[in-house]
Amino acid sequence: MPLIKASEADLQREIIKFTSVDRRHFIGGSDARIIMGDDQESLFRLWREKRGEIEPKDLSENLIVQLGTVTEPLNRSWYERSTGTTLKDVQKRVHHPVHKWMAATLDGVVEQNGAVFEAKFMLPWAFSEEAAADKHMPQLQHNMWVIAARSSVLSIITGGGKWVEIKVHADPLYQHLLLTAEKRFWRCVQSGEPPVLFNIEPPRPRLEAIKVVDMSASNLWADLSATYLRTHAAHGEHELAKAELKKLMPEDAREAAGHGVRAKRSKSGAISFEALLAEGPHAPVQ
Repeated sequence: MPLIKASEADLQREIIKFTSVDRRHFIGGSDARIIMGDDQESLFRLWREKRGEIEPKDLSENLIVQLGTVTEPLNRSWYERSTGTTLKDVQKRVHHPVHKWMAATLDGVVEQNGAVFEAKFMLPWAFSEEAAADKHMPQLQHNMWVIAARSSVLSIITGGGKWVEIKVHADPLYQHLLLTAEKRFWRCVQSGEPPVLFNIEPPRPRLEAIKVVDMSASNLWADLSATYLRTHAAHGEHELAKAELKKLMPEDAREAAGHGVRAKRSKSGAISFEALLAEGPHAPVQ
């Protein structure tokens, strides 16, 4: 009998089928964005997918998704060439060491510093670094949590022929809220109880400061700058006086006062100061 050769399309369908079944058994980075989002319909659909009631959406006809897929190798090589770094663990599946239902399929890890690498393709109109970081924050924080990374990088190619690198640090508060929401969702998957939006407002993403901004056109900046310059010298004298007063305060003193200034020592040893109100002619002596 002649061997039957499977077509590339058939093989692709089998890969997608296997992957969709495999993804039912964990929460990945792309799921985190839906869980932390505000779309009840998408959350309900994800819940049904994880329970095996429906198949995941077929994204083979989604042009933006396919552009992201075909440009990912270019994205990786462009990032390495532009930053002088190397990537490892490309498309590696990693599970959290404790929460086995948490996993990440990594676009890569920066070998030099262990940062999570995420390659994205985005449309150029209305593009901003802040919006991009906000959009992909759940996925980045999820993946960083899974592999205990302290930082991540978004490598973005836009349809306008622009490459952008955005560095994002691990945020313990954000990750705590994310883990809480994912635990609740996974309990719903296991129990069969339909999930509802978790309404968790995440903190704003902390981006690496890389911009130089001219504030000359801001009137408020001008007013505050004038105040800063006017009080700068006095502030320096003020801080110097505080430092010298701390040295003069006896180590066994809980409180010291004189000449209109009172110093107090807290239980932790920190010393704070306050200005005393001018005493009247009949004020008691303390």
